[in-house]
Amino acid sequence: MTSRERLQNRNRQDLRGLSLKKEGYKMLTKAQYQQAKEKALALYAKAGIVLTKEEQQNVEVADFGLGELERTGLQLVTYLNTDRCCAKELALLPGQTCPEHRHPPFEGYPGKEETFRARYGTVYLYVEGGKKIVLNPGEQYTLMPNTLHWFQAGPEGAVVSEFSTPSFDDKDIFTDPRIVRAPKIGE
Repeated sequence: MTSRERLQNRNRQDLRGLSLKKEGYKMLTKAQYQQAKEKALALYAKAGIVLTKEEQQNVEVADFGLGELERTGLQLVTYLNTDRCCAKELALLPGQTCPEHRHPPFEGYPGKEETFRARYGTVYLYVEGGKKIVLNPGEQYTLMPNTLHWFQAGPEGAVVSEFSTPSFDDKDIFTDPRIVRAPKIGE
């Protein structure tokens, strides 16, 4: 087992203990998860993004434990996440926001550097210091590690390709302490 695999396994163990302990956590229902997944697949199709059957089945729906998926959430497909790089396809429903967070350094890792490239719709990216970046299809922006940021889809929804250094989603730090990154799905 590589050091990365050991770290990921330890992080998964940490998440299992933390996910339901946060005050006010609201669990996503299977129906909500399925509906969001279908909407994300429709957005990918509008963007001309072709996904394999396996990728379609593995669309992740993150509601951040707030119980307001239509307003605060994110749907994504991870193509790969290796020791060297990561590639994801993010889908945001109309007006949906991925909440403010950063990708900090930890245990010798400098934090995640990421590039967002808009594929469909308009994306509003807000970066620490009050900077607002508007990304339309074909436009991109790169964030350095540990940069506080959040983003939101325009009224038609959005698809964003994310290219980055290795991703450790469980190490992300969100401004809102109620947020739980790993979704739990109930009945």
